Amino acid sequence: MVTRRSFVRLAALAPLAAGVQPRRAGAQAPDAEWKKVIEAARKEGKVVVYNGAVGTPALPRVLAAFEGKYGIRTELLEARASELRERIRTEQASGRVLGDVSHNGSTTTALQLAEGTFQPYGSLPNAGRPVAPFSADGTRVPVYVIQYGILVNTDMVKPAEEPRSWKDLLDPRWKGKILSDDMRALGGGAVFFMVTSQKFGKEFHDRLAGQQPHMNRELRGNYPRIARGEYPVYTPFTLPDSLDLKGLPVKAIQPEEGSPYVRFDGTIFKGAPRPNAARLLLDFFLSDEAQLAYANLGFVAVIGGLEGRIAGEARAIARAKLLGTTDPKLQDEMLKLARSIYK
Repeated sequence: MVTRRSFVRLAALAPLAAGVQPRRAGAQAPDAEWKKVIEAARKEGKVVVYNGAVGTPALPRVLAAFEGKYGIRTELLEARASELRERIRTEQASGRVLGDVSHNGSTTTALQLAEGTFQPYGSLPNAGRPVAPFSADGTRVPVYVIQYGILVNTDMVKPAEEPRSWKDLLDPRWKGKILSDDMRALGGGAVFFMVTSQKFGKEFHDRLAGQQPHMNRELRGNYPRIARGEYPVYTPFTLPDSLDLKGLPVKAIQPEEGSPYVRFDGTIFKGAPRPNAARLLLDFFLSDEAQLAYANLGFVAVIGGLEGRIAGEARAIARAKLLGTTDPKLQDEMLKLARSIYK
């Protein structure tokens, strides 16, 4: 398991391509120029990725497949989006860039794009594969979508008491009993706050604050706390993570209004020391191998044609009704509002 804020060299595991069907229509075979990129990437020898999806297993698996396919080492640094944003800002200001690829939420990526953090990736054989509403734009490659719900302890919450709606969290029975990702900092909590504020109004969060939720930034470390019974309810819960919690007394709930979601993007840092390996990885993100890996972990894939090849349990999660996503232009305003409500 990759640890937070630490570099980890991923072992060259057997590639996920094993058992994957041939490349589908829309994926282009490498031409002579792209083969030169592959050769240059192999000479560079490795690629360093800054990842804002702390603790989730998807990216390490995809990077292991990338290593297995191309023989290029990968190093991974995980931290919250705000911490990664500050880190690369410091690196670029000092002229000592260590990271090559950003793997982060679309809101943070858009803000960094406006700051001049990234460089165009040039041509990619797989750039035309994303399906609407997703697309690659010359700098950003859509990778996958994370959708959020609610996690409950099944020993503490009877089926008839389960919160089926986001507004059910306002029931007095949950006062002081809700564990939450921090809505005042970039991450899943901020996504939940922005989307539900837009859909339900500020009053929803005024009332939710009255429930005295306990907020922290432990992300996946919060799941064991729910399983142990420290709290009966956790929100916002990354729905694909439910596949990793089998056997524990917990249950994932997809609220009836739908799931707030965020798209994760891949980009290349300006001044990246290994630009060819970075380009190769961005292209790999849109391959069948990578997209099927994300989909089989319950995330929404950004290319088509995989539906019949996604595992049954993951397929149900990937089909979650989507409520809405974040607006980068409103991020600072929403964070300020969250801090004023959740003091």
